[in-house]
Amino acid sequence: MCGTDEYGTATETKALEENCTPKQICDKYHAIHKDVYKWFDISFDEFGRTSTPQQTEVCQAIFKKLWDNNWLSENTMQQLYCDTCKKFLADRLVEGNCPTPGCNYDSARGDQCEKCGKLLNPTELLEPRCKVCRNTPCIRDTDHLFLELPLLKDKLEAYINEMSVSGGWSQNAIYTTHAWLREGLKSRCITRDLKWGVPVPHEKYKDKVFYVWFDAPIGYVSITSCYTTEWEKWWKNPDNVELYQFMGKDNVPFHTVIFPSTLLGTGERWTLMKTISVTEYLNYEAGKFSKSKGIGVFGNDVKDTNIPVEVWRYYLLTNRPEVSDTLFTWADLQAKLNSELLSNLGNFINRVLSFIAKDQASGYGSIIPDAEGAESHSLTKALGERVGSCVQQYIEAMEKVKLKQGLKVAMSISSEGNGYLQESQFWKLYKEDRPSCSIVMRTACGLVYLLACLLEPFMPSFSREVLKQLNLPPEMLSLSDEGGDIENSKRPWNILPAGHRIGTPAPLFKELKDEEVEFYRAKFAGSQADRADRALKAETEAKNVAEKLNKVKISDGNKKKERATKSSETKSKAPPSVEAEISISRLDIRVGLITKAQKHPDADSLYVEEIDVGESQPRTVVSGLVKYIPLEEMQNRKVCVLCNLKPASMRGIKSQAMVLAASNSDHTKVELVEPPKDAVVGERVTFPGFDGKPDDILNPKKKVWETVQVDLHTNKELVACYKDVPLTTSVGTCKVASISEGSIR
Repeated sequence: MCGTDEYGTATETKALEENCTPKQICDKYHAIHKDVYKWFDISFDEFGRTSTPQQTEVCQAIFKKLWDNNWLSENTMQQLYCDTCKKFLADRLVEGNCPTPGCNYDSARGDQCEKCGKLLNPTELLEPRCKVCRNTPCIRDTDHLFLELPLLKDKLEAYINEMSVSGGWSQNAIYTTHAWLREGLKSRCITRDLKWGVPVPHEKYKDKVFYVWFDAPIGYVSITSCYTTEWEKWWKNPDNVELYQFMGKDNVPFHTVIFPSTLLGTGERWTLMKTISVTEYLNYEAGKFSKSKGIGVFGNDVKDTNIPVEVWRYYLLTNRPEVSDTLFTWADLQAKLNSELLSNLGNFINRVLSFIAKDQASGYGSIIPDAEGAESHSLTKALGERVGSCVQQYIEAMEKVKLKQGLKVAMSISSEGNGYLQESQFWKLYKEDRPSCSIVMRTACGLVYLLACLLEPFMPSFSREVLKQLNLPPEMLSLSDEGGDIENSKRPWNILPAGHRIGTPAPLFKELKDEEVEFYRAKFAGSQADRADRALKAETEAKNVAEKLNKVKISDGNKKKERATKSSETKSKAPPSVEAEISISRLDIRVGLITKAQKHPDADSLYVEEIDVGESQPRTVVSGLVKYIPLEEMQNRKVCVLCNLKPASMRGIKSQAMVLAASNSDHTKVELVEPPKDAVVGERVTFPGFDGKPDDILNPKKKVWETVQVDLHTNKELVACYKDVPLTTSVGTCKVASISEGSIR
């Protein structure tokens, strides 16, 4: 059971920002969330929302029980009021400086400081500001309802002491919960001066709604009631039902203190949470993910990358911050994909199935062989013992919700499989000892199936594909005591039947290359606001280019004419054999990535670079840059590459392109012309107003490059230009570091 909790100040605030109603905001984001989860292969019996009639019904019923049992109190509290907006400001409609000593965060919310994690009341903020109008609010009295946590302390502590042990709560959940108890429980306000929320069913408070953290956890119950009218069989059946909950550490006290206290206060036999799995923070590159600030790569961003869902799931789960904060980096994702998924897991499975699929002259014709004598095959028997032990460890880890550990143990079986293949030298056995080879291959096939089962909770799309390649139905993905699967894991040669025909093997993972990582890092750099600024800058540059084009006069090679005044009549009379006008459009300049650079073995002044220009193979380029640019600065950087020069041999090495660089007037300083960091490798650099297909190879006799080169230069803004038109990519213009009004060659 899961869903979107939709009431509260955050929704009202976002609705104000987007100039729509809270319901419209909730409809929009519920659909986005649902779509993201679907893409991520995350399935629910019910993915609901809290803005439903069922939520109102369940929430108000719980409130009435608390009221009848005298666990609620009325009190007058001071609250910030905005004279400009003419309303009381709920916690998230206020921000200011955090009052916690040593924190000093200047954008703390009225309910919690995002930097230090301290829960706050809006009146505690220093220099508070209304988030709507930015004016300073004043303090006024207002009446509210409070949940009397101090009176419920004994019931709550008894629950925590029992369940935290029997449910194996994670240490961070225990620590946070006991910290609340040590500080002393305080009455907690459960109403807010808002319009968007569950209405309070009390005449005096009919203009108020319930505080989101009172009503949001109740959403688990109401979403279940949307799923089935028999929801009480789960939620009011503590003897037969175990409740597990998953969340980030900042939500812990609401689920271990406030929600249990709420249910305990009703006097009914609710199913209280048994196990809570809490994660620390996942940080992004050099800082923190922040939904409010748009920093990081989010679910809807992930869908737009070409990285498969199973890779994302694997990386996020193997990097799950179960004990301490962990860090998301693009380089780490690349390393885990290339080394763990591709080289370890994918390599093992493909190696096994490809060998089975070979024809009878060199393999098994896609038929799993028999494994007679496996019990006495020492290498295989030892493997079975290790694998059986791993499966037992996996089950223990998963039962305790140690997901990261479970994944690690499952992957170790793949490592065992690779080691087994290497040690057995099955390719030799096939020729020298066919019965032993058959034992090894049937055993290895069993491991392939076992891996699909163990990894299915982590990478369901991967497991479905493996079963497809094994030619087995998806419903066979299971691991149960009842079926003897656990015990059978000690004898992997028995897992799949001899004589079974497998499907068609295919690689399961694709390498993530350095240039792709650099592209993603640049694309998701900074906040979403930064990205918007970059897009706006590129748009502004494009407008400037368009304005300049109206003023540019373009040479036709002999006469000075305005291109705009060339008549269509003149064009139509031009004979087809006439040589194309010499202009920048005949050059094939592309965004390239230097993947390797080294000094020329036979020339002190030359570098030899391998440059990816979007083709199947990198190009070899020789450049006379040794005395201007250090070798370390030539590595792994994007450059502008002229790709259609005729290849030329330079000191014995054929150069297949030329890197563009700018020099100052006396040629004492040289700098590379650089495309924007997030420019796509292989895209053609364009010159707005100069359209046309480039020559396949520039004819040296026609002097096209020499004619065009004299008009290539950098301007005062360090932008690389042809005449007055910038070298332009899909994400902005190309520039140099410091040489203004230099020549480019």
